[in-house]
Amino acid sequence: MTDALVIGAGPAGLMAAREMARAGLRVTLAEAKPSVGRKFLMAGKSGLNLTKAEEFDAFMAAYGPRADTLRPMIAAFGPEAVQDWARALGQEVFVGSTGRVFPKLMKASPLLRSFLVELTGVGVEIRTRWRWRGWDNGAVFDTPMGVQRLHPTVTVLACGGASWARLGSDGAWAAHLDPTALAPFRPTNMGFLVDWSPHMAAQFGQPVKGVELHAGALRSRGEFVISSQGVEGGGIYEVSAALRDGTPLTLDLLPDLSVTQVTDRLSQSKTSDSLKNRLRKAFRLDPVKLALVMEFGRGAADLPRFLKRLTVPLTGPRPMDEAISTAGGLRFEALDPGLMLRACPGVFAAGEMLDWETTTGGYLLTACLATGHWAGRHAAAHAQESAEAR
Repeated sequence: MTDALVIGAGPAGLMAAREMARAGLRVTLAEAKPSVGRKFLMAGKSGLNLTKAEEFDAFMAAYGPRADTLRPMIAAFGPEAVQDWARALGQEVFVGSTGRVFPKLMKASPLLRSFLVELTGVGVEIRTRWRWRGWDNGAVFDTPMGVQRLHPTVTVLACGGASWARLGSDGAWAAHLDPTALAPFRPTNMGFLVDWSPHMAAQFGQPVKGVELHAGALRSRGEFVISSQGVEGGGIYEVSAALRDGTPLTLDLLPDLSVTQVTDRLSQSKTSDSLKNRLRKAFRLDPVKLALVMEFGRGAADLPRFLKRLTVPLTGPRPMDEAISTAGGLRFEALDPGLMLRACPGVFAAGEMLDWETTTGGYLLTACLATGHWAGRHAAAHAQESAEAR
């Protein structure tokens, strides 16, 4: 017997289960993979960035066109609440120099273990290797015991996006929903392909630091990495939405100098020197920046302006399954303010399966937790109203 069903055991699903169980519902949490929180654990391999400590309006700006939609949910469970939640689970946090918040242990596994202990304590029943197959006289699952059907009062879908299929986010859930309620999946927070010449091989794996990336109106001072396939890393991810939509990528290799200052320094260098030596002496450019200049700037008619706006010709994004996250999914227009599907009373949705996107830096995880918290609370209220009506 179950009052509430959660499909998907990532951060959003776990949080939705917590809120419904704390409201007194009998909750079953179904996960297709053999274990829960796989993408969450992967995110923690490089240091789990839980959220970001900054002024609320600045934080919300990271969600772009979806900021107004997500605002009440993140106001209810935002950066401070995420930190309090981690502390309540015995995981102290610290704020880095850029405002990013991490557990002191810099790992996801201790936090996940504590979270699962809490869920067990409030009665959540977790079922792994339960793959959702849609609705047919109940919610239908393929399980190790054969086909199972559940008939909950409320359901929260938290099935993830469409990247990192091996961790569970394969987008297969879209086949079970009305196509008109869905926006096409698109990659975000991903690397991009560049057709490098052979001389760039020496720079593969090298970080590019101290530059400013431009993609239309988007700017980033984050660093990125030159790979054999192209470019990737935090700086690229921050402008990836614009790059994905066709905006050119330009680099300001000398962001702390004006064009006039660059021109003056070059004028003081020896014209008899090679271009590499002139740049090295005038600006102390490191080998990877020099390599980028030689790759794309040989014969530049206006060298100072080139150094301030070096265009990197991208040939497209890396495959969607390699993206950290995806845009697209369940449209907010198909949901009511409590994240319940308008066409399916009693069915709610949360997390990355919703049509929003943001950059890395704690924004992704915060919104997943916040939408799970919001959907779980509204689902619990709906279940109570249904019980009272009976």
